[in-house]
This record gives sequence, structure tokens and C-alpha cells, in this order.
Amino acid sequence: MARITASVYTSHVPAMGVALDLGKTHEPYWQPVFAGYEASRQWLRDNKPDVVFMVYNDHATAFSLDFIPTFAIGTAARYAPADEGWGPRPVPVVEGHPELASHIAQSVIQEDFDLTIINKMDVDHGLTVPLSMLCGEKPADGAWPFKVIPFAVNVVQYPVPSGRRCFQLGQAIRRAVESFDEDLNVQIWGTGGMSHQLQGARAGLINKAWDNAWLDQMIADPAACAQVPHIDYVREAGSEGIELVMWLIARGAMSDVAGGPPPRVAHRFYHVPASNTAVGHLVLENA
Repeated sequence: MARITASVYTSHVPAMGVALDLGKTHEPYWQPVFAGYEASRQWLRDNKPDVVFMVYNDHATAFSLDFIPTFAIGTAARYAPADEGWGPRPVPVVEGHPELASHIAQSVIQEDFDLTIINKMDVDHGLTVPLSMLCGEKPADGAWPFKVIPFAVNVVQYPVPSGRRCFQLGQAIRRAVESFDEDLNVQIWGTGGMSHQLQGARAGLINKAWDNAWLDQMIADPAACAQVPHIDYVREAGSEGIELVMWLIARGAMSDVAGGPPPRVAHRFYHVPASNTAVGHLVLENA
């Protein structure tokens, strides 16, 4: 059967992608950010999955204010990098896994989670920046080293899903993956955050103490972390801090939530700022 072996968590700041694409990763401002991912890049080379289930949010690229699904799963075979106003990022096309994606959709919908099925879309920095941060500027052979299932979550237009609902959804995704017949090594990645606010009187807000306390709780007691209400994210982590609920989907898919032993922390990193955003990064391995 397929199995989820690890979860990866990372911010998806668009400026990190720009720094990669323009060769600025060794500049003094950016070097500490990218140094924090070096261990994870080696870890990924040593633990390459067959498929990554990528939880991210679209930034008015595939969806607009005219239509924003709460949860949307990509079931296509390929996803082109999106043009977000200055041309597509110079990164490889993302190869999907339609069979596993369709199986997950069937299983999760039958568990009463309403997913939108997306058979065609482009993917923006919310998905491509995490790939670049973990795989490097120039992936070998001009292709990403694994297939990707995009899973878009609405954290842009209120009302957005609760942390509790996201955590429960992660558990349903794990069950779906484990019921797939093919022998696949699957990782689930949760992206976005950490604390940041991009507009208004509190633009530039970063809360290091809250971010790290939230990370501690997500690792050690994810069920309690899932109970954090929306108002806490907005008050403590800024208007865009709500993106952290996407990390709870990935955390909910780990085996300890179903009664297994605690996961191993393979790597943890935190840095501020990166384009007015707190960068958080974590790798958990299933025991």
C-alpha cells in the first residue's frame, strides 16, 4: 500500500523564489534564509518520495474572488508555473499523479469532506517556492524529482476553514493514501505562514515568540494546536498568519495522530525577516 513517511512545513514567501531565480541566494540578506534549508535539501535527497501531496494556497492565480473553493485537489497530469504578473517562474512543469489524486478525492469526499476537483490549472509561488527551497535552484534533469498533487486551501477570503477542520482533513487524507493499492512513498507538505501582515496599520507584524510557541505545540500536541481559534491567528500572527492552518492538514496526516509513536524532528528552522515575513521550516519523519 501507499504510505505517508514524512511531513514537511515551510513558508512560501514569493520573494524567496525571486531570490532563487535571480541568483541572489548568497547575498547577505538572503544567505541566512537559504542556509536554513541546506540540511533539508540533503534530507530530501536521502529520502526522496514518489509523490508529494502539497497543501498550499492560491494567490488569485487559478482562482479569483469570483470563485474560491475552500478545498481543491488537482487531478491533472501536469501543471504549468503560473504567470503572476511578471511572467512564469523559470522552473520545471509540475508533474501530477492523477491516479492517486483521484483516489484521495474519492475517499475523502466519501468521508464527508467537500472537495473541488480541478482538472486543469496553473500553479503559483505558493506551490513552486516550496519545491525550489527543498529541491534547489536547478533540479536535476530539468524536472522536479517527484510527482506532486496540488491541494489548494482558501485562506484568502473569509470565511476560511478552521484549524480543527484542517487537522481532521489531514487524518482523512492519511487514511485515503493508506488505502491506495500501489506501493508509494508519499510525503505531505504544509506551506504558508508564519506570522506576517501585508496591509493596514499592522503591516510588517512579526511575532517570533508566538510563532515558536505554536510550532512547539504543533509538534508535541497537534490536537490542542488544532483548537486555536481564528482570532488568535489574526491577533498574534497577523492577517496572513491564518495560513498556518494549512500546516495542520499535514500534521493531521502523521501516524502518531492515529495512535503511532511520536514523529522524529529531522530539522527545524526559523528566521526573520524575509520580505516582511517570518520564515518557518520543519521536517517530521514518521517513526
